[in-house]
Amino acid sequence: MRIHFIAAIFVLLAVLFLKVTPLEFALLALSILAVLCAEMFNTAIEAIVDLVSPDYHPLAKNAKDTAAGAVLITVCGSAIMGYLILAKYVMPRYGEVLEMFGTASDMGTVVSILIVVIIVVIVKSAYGTGTPLHGGVLSGHAAVAFSIATAVSLNTRDPLISVLSLVLATMVSHSRLLMKIHSMREVIIGAGAGSGITLLVLQLFKMYA
Repeated sequence: MRIHFIAAIFVLLAVLFLKVTPLEFALLALSILAVLCAEMFNTAIEAIVDLVSPDYHPLAKNAKDTAAGAVLITVCGSAIMGYLILAKYVMPRYGEVLEMFGTASDMGTVVSILIVVIIVVIVKSAYGTGTPLHGGVLSGHAAVAFSIATAVSLNTRDPLISVLSLVLATMVSHSRLLMKIHSMREVIIGAGAGSGITLLVLQLFKMYA
């Protein structure tokens, strides 16, 4: 519910700045309410199942999985609705931001990703935690994933491709949390380092190429 509320706040703030039509606002509001209601039903079903069947039972698992699946379907539908409404407002502006940075060079892209990998290894070695591919003070997977997503964004300058690349990078980063290899802080540091270093290196290549 906390995640859904945070997402709803961001969407509503975006609606204020983008000045959508009343009909579009109504559709977005209904989508947000649908997700929140689905999550509340999911919580209620989980509570009832835990009350009736405190021990593990296959049917209890099926009930919880089905309720969670209903939330996922509702979220997907709301995401599609949000994209169809907000894309025409957000994508052109995002494209203008990408245009400001210009097209990155092939050599700059390769060098920036290599530098990210090297820095990740150095930082992990300096702190004496984890290995280059597992654990550590920052997430190497998140750093490399967001480095590649940043490079793809600047090379293509296509808003949709950029967003999809960032979604993939986020999914890679999220997997490190699900596997309990990294904390949220380590993933965020890795993602920020990957994007920041890549952006800096590509801008240096653009200036001195």
